[in-house]
Amino acid sequence: MRTFAETERCPETPGTFGENVMSLTKPILGLAIGGALGLLDGLSGFLEPSLAPLMTSVITFSLLKGLVSGIAIGYVSEKVHSLALGLIAGLAIGAFLSFLVVMHAGMTLFWDIMLPGMLLGIIVGFCTQKFGKPQPEGSRK
Repeated sequence: MRTFAETERCPETPGTFGENVMSLTKPILGLAIGGALGLLDGLSGFLEPSLAPLMTSVITFSLLKGLVSGIAIGYVSEKVHSLALGLIAGLAIGAFLSFLVVMHAGMTLFWDIMLPGMLLGIIVGFCTQKFGKPQPEGSRK
């Protein structure tokens, strides 16, 4: 019995068999990675007992911050085709959105919010530049 790799060619990469191909556009990849990392960031709040009464809002806002950061970084990655600029843009977007949360939560939590947000931005910036597929030429504006 033949496997799929033996019978079908991958349409994105003609002539290759069995290679993993990322087929997500950069904004969608950023949305997925940003959302996952934002959720993990929010869930890490369980490690701090003083946040127990606020965990619903901590998880919600961390997830939203991750989703918004991810899609924004993905769109920037569409325009910028440099890994270094993608990392800097990710860091800046993550820092900006984290600072908005700090303004609401209070300056006592400055580094607890800023560092994970900036790290999320760097990771999403790297992943969208390295693994995201650019939009097809016909769909660009």
